[in-house]
Amino acid sequence: MTMKILYVGDDKPSSTSRHRADALRRLGHEVTHLNPYGDLRKHLNGWRIVIHYRSGYAFLQPRVRRWQAEHLNQLGHFDVCWVDGGELLGRQVVEGFRQAADKVVLFNHDDPTGHRDGMRFWTMLRAIPAYDLCVVVRPFNVDEYRQRGARDVLRVFMSYDEVRHAAPAQDGPVPPQFDNDIVFIGRNIPGEGRDLFLHELVKAGLKPAIWGDNWQASPVWAALQPFWKGPSISGSDYVNAMRHARICLGMLSKGNRDEHTTRSMEIPYAGGLLCAERTSEHTALYREGEEAVFWRDAAECAQVCRELLADPARIGRIKAAGHARVLANRVGAQDVGRAALARLTSQTESR
Repeated sequence: MTMKILYVGDDKPSSTSRHRADALRRLGHEVTHLNPYGDLRKHLNGWRIVIHYRSGYAFLQPRVRRWQAEHLNQLGHFDVCWVDGGELLGRQVVEGFRQAADKVVLFNHDDPTGHRDGMRFWTMLRAIPAYDLCVVVRPFNVDEYRQRGARDVLRVFMSYDEVRHAAPAQDGPVPPQFDNDIVFIGRNIPGEGRDLFLHELVKAGLKPAIWGDNWQASPVWAALQPFWKGPSISGSDYVNAMRHARICLGMLSKGNRDEHTTRSMEIPYAGGLLCAERTSEHTALYREGEEAVFWRDAAECAQVCRELLADPARIGRIKAAGHARVLANRVGAQDVGRAALARLTSQTESR
């Protein structure tokens, strides 16, 4: 059944929020996209964003309500309002969207009930009881959301985008900047130890190519600088960096209580070889040594990488098997959209 969906979230082409909105369109639904981050940008930059982030966006609510009223006055009624992220939206705003839609769903792939981000999600957490469905990506979030009054909670995996992360149908020579033995794409998160991990690989004689932000703030920047390729990348550059590298590192955020990340899906889907920390979720998603490779620390990672780089044929086999497995796992953005909308439909049918 085709649905009329009001989608509230970031619409930058590189954002996973935009990916999910476009996935709903590919499923045949009529999607109207509102981006509060863009419309309220003057209140979300410089010193203002620091204050709002640290106060859980509580002081921003009058402006968010005015923004909502301006838009809802121009729109009709929807079957579903899909809120992606939701950190800016207080309970009164969510109730306002309820007046404009039969069902309101919250999707958040961060860890709002954890502690890494301080007060960032304070407003969102207080609004949880107003949603018909909350979609989360960590199993422990299910009970934590229920304890905060969630009516219904669906757990899914993080996803790849079926279009943006696909390898091109026609391939040509590998661009020199993407011809790397090992690659890591991601920001340096203070206190997470990603920089120290990569430094250990460098000291072991490996040459990891690094794309991402905030690496200059690392205390080992001088050692990593020769391997830094530039700031964060997206689009075809992101796909090419993953698929052309012999090995792609997938790192978790301990503060976010990760057992897998979007990279866990995007790397194999794009045609790369996933080399990530060994977790219960990673080993459930992929057969170790056949569809992906895993490690417990930098020393084991270095050893795994050396063995792989000495066996190009095995790299090719793992890349192919990993791609086939991620397809079989049904963890694309369209799969997430189908699952969430099916859950909303089942709510209606059960009443």
